[in-house]
Formats: sequence, C-alpha cells, structure tokens
Amino acid sequence: MTAMLNATREQWLAARLDLLEEEKELTRQSDALAAKRQQLPRVRIDKDYRFDTEGGEASLKDLFGGRSQLLIYHFMFGPDYSAACPSCSSIADGFNGFFVHLENHDVAFWAVSRAPLAKLEAFKRRMDWSFPWASSAGSDFNADFSVWFSPEQQRRGEIEYNYRREPPAPEPPTGKPVPEWQSRGSDEPIVQIASMTGTDVPTYTRDRPGVSAFELIDGVVYHSYSSYARGLDGLWGMYQWLDRAPKGRNETGIWWRHHDRYGKE
Repeated sequence: MTAMLNATREQWLAARLDLLEEEKELTRQSDALAAKRQQLPRVRIDKDYRFDTEGGEASLKDLFGGRSQLLIYHFMFGPDYSAACPSCSSIADGFNGFFVHLENHDVAFWAVSRAPLAKLEAFKRRMDWSFPWASSAGSDFNADFSVWFSPEQQRRGEIEYNYRREPPAPEPPTGKPVPEWQSRGSDEPIVQIASMTGTDVPTYTRDRPGVSAFELIDGVVYHSYSSYARGLDGLWGMYQWLDRAPKGRNETGIWWRHHDRYGKE
C-alpha cells in the first residue's frame, strides 16, 4: 500500500492514533503470550551435557553461573564452517549490549555452537564480541534440542525443525557431478548465505538457529522453552528498527553481511 503524500498534520495524527490502538493491542497480546510462555510445563534434564568454555569444561548446570535461569542462543557455527552464519552473527551483534543486564537480573546467557572452541574464540575476536560462547562439540546437546541433524536424517527426510518435519534433501540429478548440482541457482538466498560460511547448502543447513530457556530448581535443571526460525524475529535487533523505518524491511535477497564485510564484497 502506498502512503499518502502531502498529508496535513491533522490527517497524520488521526491515522497515527488509529495505529496506536492497534499497537497497544499487540503489546497486550504480547504480554499475555509471554505469561503463557512462562507457564509452559518444565522437562527435567538428566543428561550430562558437557561444553568447552573459555574457563574450561562445563556442565549445563555450570552455565547458570549461580543464577536460577539460563538462556541459550543456538548459534549456527558448525565444525566445517569457516565463518559463523551471517544471520546469526547479525543477531549476535546485539548480544554485547544486553547480556550484562541479564546476568544482573538472575539470568545467565550463553551462545552455543558445535564448532570447536578455538574456532569460536577466533571468530569472536574478529567480530569484537564479548558475550559468553561455548562449544558443544562432541555433545548431543544440539541434536537433542533440534538444532543439528545428521546427513542421514537430511537425506531420509527425518529432520524435525520448528516442530515440523521437513521433506528429504534433493539428491544430485543422475549424470551430474555433485559440485555442479550444488552450484545451480547460486544466486538463491540459501546458497549465498552458505557461501558466506564457507560451506555448501547441505552442510550449512544441518545446523539450525534457535533459543532455549532453562530453569534451575533445587539443584535440578529443567527445560522450559525453545523457539526456532521466525520465532527468533524478535531477537533480531536490526529488524525491530527496520520495521519502524519508512520503507520497512525493504528486502530483495540477502543484503546483510558479517559486520566487518560491508563494503568489501
């Protein structure tokens, strides 16, 4: 819909007040939804997940750091990536600013990826990030929380992500080599993003993004919430600003980059 040009201030104010009522209703709905989110049943976590952190090996309970709540961002950075997912990275650009506030409000925050810790630390230095980032390499953590899938699951159509089952990944057409098949449609968004991580589409998409919440009660860890895909939209800071810009998201293809790559590619 095209916006009216040359409106009077009175016309603008009338339209703005109408929109304000809708915004207030959305805020009320969001508050009610948050309350329902907090009331979800808890699932006890008995598996002994282990993570590599800057401070050494840690359990899931250790990640709470003395707090009663833990938020984990499932960051797409597989062991075969040469760089983290640019979409996850653009979300993570906002982590530095808020994680200290969470930590001072009884909420621990961690990003977790499958890549080895040394690779995470190197990329963290490149991006000038300071938030805590742990490696789940060698752990079932990512698989158990539906943010990593095996090649076999991918081929057989056994991936269940965002609470839905996905169809099998396409096989290379008969007579065509895999590299040629993988390069088809190289301008497609998913191929562009995969190339930014130094991988192909099948490798890139075996890791997935998400957020999970946990609670520590009487020394026992419980899982309370997980969200994936567009459920992460509210965490993607740049979009909250773009949604208030005159042209909105105004997207044609993949325009974002790792923040140190703008103007270089």
